[in-house]
Amino acid sequence: VHLVESGGGLVQAGGSLRLSCAASGSTFTNYAMGWFRQAPGKEREFAASISWGGGRTDYADSVKGRFAISRDNAKNTVYLQMNSLKPEDTAVYYCAAAPIWGTRLYDYTYWGQGTQVTVSS
Repeated sequence: VHLVESGGGLVQAGGSLRLSCAASGSTFTNYAMGWFRQAPGKEREFAASISWGGGRTDYADSVKGRFAISRDNAKNTVYLQMNSLKPEDTAVYYCAAAPIWGTRLYDYTYWGQGTQVTVSS
């Protein structure tokens, strides 16, 4: 599976961004999808995940209530809507695909190249 993220950028605190991740190369509905993020000097961490059909989602406590993950299986795309952004949300955001729905890095087999999100105060 080849994953390409887009939609990152610079936004002021309190603003919103919508990330997209386009998948190709395999049957999209075979995979659960997740978003992870990595801030400078920190380990990559889980942000959100969604099951194959989109019926189940999970979020890190730090983003719960502000971020929403969704997927459009007809377009082979997963999204991350990010609202009420905070400076601490600044990170490179990675899209990933997993054969089994989960929240751990090692659950995920395929990764995108990442997209930078910077939130200014």
